[in-house]
Amino acid sequence: MILEMKVPSPGESITEVEIATWLVEDGDYVEKDQAIAEVDSDKATLELPAESSGIITLKAEEGDAVEVGAIVCLIDTSAEKPEGDSSKEDKKEEAPKAEVSKPVEKETESKTYATGTASPAAKKILAEKGMEASEVKGTGKDGRVTKDDAVKATPSMGTPTGGNRGSSRSKMSMLRRKVAERLVEAKNKTAMLTTFNEVDMSPIFALRNEYKETFKERHGVGLGFMSFFSLAVVRALKMYPAVNSMIDEKEMITYDFCDISIAVSGPKGLMVPVMRNVENMSFRGVESEVKRLAIRARDGQITVDEMTGGTFTISNGGVFGSMLSTPIINPPQSGILGMHNIVERPVAIDGKVEIRPIMYVALSYDHRIIDGKESVGFLVAVKEALENPIELLMNNDVKKALEL
Repeated sequence: MILEMKVPSPGESITEVEIATWLVEDGDYVEKDQAIAEVDSDKATLELPAESSGIITLKAEEGDAVEVGAIVCLIDTSAEKPEGDSSKEDKKEEAPKAEVSKPVEKETESKTYATGTASPAAKKILAEKGMEASEVKGTGKDGRVTKDDAVKATPSMGTPTGGNRGSSRSKMSMLRRKVAERLVEAKNKTAMLTTFNEVDMSPIFALRNEYKETFKERHGVGLGFMSFFSLAVVRALKMYPAVNSMIDEKEMITYDFCDISIAVSGPKGLMVPVMRNVENMSFRGVESEVKRLAIRARDGQITVDEMTGGTFTISNGGVFGSMLSTPIINPPQSGILGMHNIVERPVAIDGKVEIRPIMYVALSYDHRIIDGKESVGFLVAVKEALENPIELLMNNDVKKALEL
């Protein structure tokens, strides 16, 4: 019996996917539920499992865009498994290969103009300009480069220096193309502004130094910065609900829950999985969820549902060394908080200069529904909570807040 395998729907509004890579080869014997391909949608990369055991015949090439419901392969379920043939599941470990075209050599006019030689005066002028006689079209007898030719010669800023000038071309994944579209849409369709502030991270450093080992032993996850920032954001969203809102045509939707999207870098590009109901989470809960989502993003296992929704986004460019940036809103959300690296800086404390670990933070917001007063107030509220976490985030009971 020949089984026709069709592309399943990865989610609402998705009409086509792209075959990112085949994990099996044409004519292989596959087992039921074995991952046979990775497919990209505009929201996530998903594995395609075999619906039955048998010999597979591929009907689509890597890089092909295929509609949901289209046939991508055939499985001969009547075929017997060859003796000594092992399942191809270990092919899942192979990294997808990007399609790279060979450098294309462009036909250009020859750079050797001179058929003669340069005069001594011309050689001196060309040497001062860092040019060769072969780069100048001589007007003298037999193509000789004259002094006048050398004076008029202009070195090109794009003149090849003899180094490697090859190039490569690879197709962007469907997910990457969608991210690009959304970023351009956010810039073009929102009145985006950014406000900045700085945070003295000394109190958080002190808490982590004192409790991080005990926290990790008790809960199996580290006490990072994301839990402090997430809970500080939740507090600020409750104080300024307009930041936890979005525009739907002529209406403004304000949420009474906090679904925080966290921007993480995955093998297919930027992914933004969502932590649901962070207002109900503890420090342990946030750290555990961040770790779970980061691992799934890294392994390419994030689903469409895990990246759908979100009422506010936190992006941490500091892990890559960013000092300051203007993060782009993740539509249809209205706000995004950018974290950056932590650097020891001199600051004035009670009239004295002290060295403190400082982080610059940025809030990009949609000015159509968030006023300057609300945006600045929101960021100040985040700053206050981070600089006084014991009182504002832990209710003056550190061990209880950390569940120690």
